Amino acid sequence: MKKNAQITLIMITISFGLIEILFLHESFKNESIDLVIAIAMAWFIGKQYDKMKFYMMRARESEYNYKQLIETLPETILIHNQNTILYVNKAGENMLGAQRKSEILGKSIHDLIYSNYYQELATRRLKQLLEKSILSSNVEQKLLRLDGKIIFVEVSSRVIIFEGKEAILSTVKDVTDKRKETEILLQKSEKLALIGQMAAGIAHEIRNPLTSIKGFIQLFKSKYKSEEEHFNLVLSELERINLIVGEFLVLAKPTARAFKEKEITSLLKDVVMLINAQAIMNNIQIFLECEPDIPPVICEENQLKQVFVNILKNAIEAMPNGGIIDVKIKKKEKNRVSIYFIDQGLGIQEDRLLTLGEPFYTTKEKGTGLGLMVSYKIVESHDGELKISSKVNRGTTVEVILPIVPKGHASK
Repeated sequence: MKKNAQITLIMITISFGLIEILFLHESFKNESIDLVIAIAMAWFIGKQYDKMKFYMMRARESEYNYKQLIETLPETILIHNQNTILYVNKAGENMLGAQRKSEILGKSIHDLIYSNYYQELATRRLKQLLEKSILSSNVEQKLLRLDGKIIFVEVSSRVIIFEGKEAILSTVKDVTDKRKETEILLQKSEKLALIGQMAAGIAHEIRNPLTSIKGFIQLFKSKYKSEEEHFNLVLSELERINLIVGEFLVLAKPTARAFKEKEITSLLKDVVMLINAQAIMNNIQIFLECEPDIPPVICEENQLKQVFVNILKNAIEAMPNGGIIDVKIKKKEKNRVSIYFIDQGLGIQEDRLLTLGEPFYTTKEKGTGLGLMVSYKIVESHDGELKISSKVNRGTTVEVILPIVPKGHASK
């Protein structure tokens, strides 16, 4: 567009020059010839002027449409030249905490970048971008919003022409929540690694003296009948220590798992039958409901049983007044199956849901938090997901999502 306008201006200038030459030249003194030439030249100039107006109008329309498009984009767009912000879209206003564009326009981009380290990083990146004219993508930056809040962003930049001058267009994406989620996962991973190292070092060392202590307590129990109640209490606590050590070992050792095809319905029936006696003693009924034609899953049977037993035990303990536990098996999209465990228990507060599955975090008085942690680890090893939703005094729903065997899959 700009090139066409320049050509038009050049043509008009040449035309005026030709008219001047023709009127001054002796051979064109004849008035009729002068008139014809003048009319022709006027027509030519008029045509070029119309073209110039057309191209300028199209250029303005194109620029307007371009700005409208950028304005509606969900990601932040910043256009800046020599570190001065020339343009920001609506998403940029919101991300930077501004009430109006004027609060951002004219500012230096360094005013929005947090700390000298990130400012130097931006300076080097922009210098390289201008020298080599290459697209700079997904560079992490730390920005300071106008309200003082610090956010993490990913920036992609490129050189453009804006209002007739060279400038830099930067696309900015807020990744603060994503970064926080990554940090939380990293912390959980570090905790898992620490627990594994601890378990490997102490589990066997605990079990050896534990066996000796348990043997002596049983000997004293047979000898001192009058203190049998106290000995039974000590033995039950020793058994609880043994169970905790067992859960440590699951975290510590990378067991060789034998994955096989298994009907999830029959596996759950076995688990419900196993746990049903404990449920009846607590005035709880367990109902199993299954959709027809549920395909098998590829799993390590004993590990999945451990997960389901842990979930049902937690549900029973959360229902001191009895009630009903519904276990439902449903097919999901993308070759997956969901197993829902729905209880009518006391529920879990919303702020505690995020920390479930962390070691030593539990809502139970005598719990360790390792049972649920082990369950998360087992489900993840099966390429599945474990989700928990809950409302206080209304109950908890645990969803275990597992991949199913695709149709036509040959079992090994």
